[in-house]
Amino acid sequence: MRIYAIGDVHGRVDLLDAAFARIDANLTRSAPHRVVHVLLGDYVDRGPSSREVLDRLVERARTHHIVCLKGNHESYLVEFLHDASVLGDWRHFGGLETLRSYGLNPSAIPSGVEEQRLANAFAAALPGEHRQLLRKLGASFSCGDFFFAHAGVKPGVPLAQQSEHDLLWIRDDFLLSEQDFGKVVVHGHTPVLQPEFRPNRINIDTGAYATGRLTCLMIERDGIFVL
Repeated sequence: MRIYAIGDVHGRVDLLDAAFARIDANLTRSAPHRVVHVLLGDYVDRGPSSREVLDRLVERARTHHIVCLKGNHESYLVEFLHDASVLGDWRHFGGLETLRSYGLNPSAIPSGVEEQRLANAFAAALPGEHRQLLRKLGASFSCGDFFFAHAGVKPGVPLAQQSEHDLLWIRDDFLLSEQDFGKVVVHGHTPVLQPEFRPNRINIDTGAYATGRLTCLMIERDGIFVL
């Protein structure tokens, strides 16, 4: 059993392509019977190529076992499809870059009327395969001694009872905790300069959209490695 975990992509399809190439090269050297890709969410926003990132995930899922988790940025995207006013907040998180990647041309500060027009245009531009991918995003994934979530977990709450809000948004309560969560939590959400290994958690969000570094972690029986 081998797990490849990939941190926050944020519209950097070039880095995602490079990560998949590293995985493919690694599998060429040695391929176990079972391989799982786990992507930790935040595929969209900030970077220039959110649409292309979702294209790659759809393509990769045709030939590989992939678990795509939901990040807080995907939560904004999905909500925007039902409530145009969300753009008032989403634009501060890089949502305008996502809209541009789908061929839309939003103003820097869209008005209420423009928000609705953009929501309608985005709904029309969003491919069915992207909708299906977004609908299937889970908030967590557990495998062996590891628990995967976008942001982390709330200390004191059993893993099976974590709320989606905490799994997508939590920061300090989780990051500052030295509690044994029962499994090692592999997460992103909070950018760090290099992968952060703690006894109870591993952070692999290395700020790809700004730093050009997208971390891919390989987990197997023999150990944990950064590709």
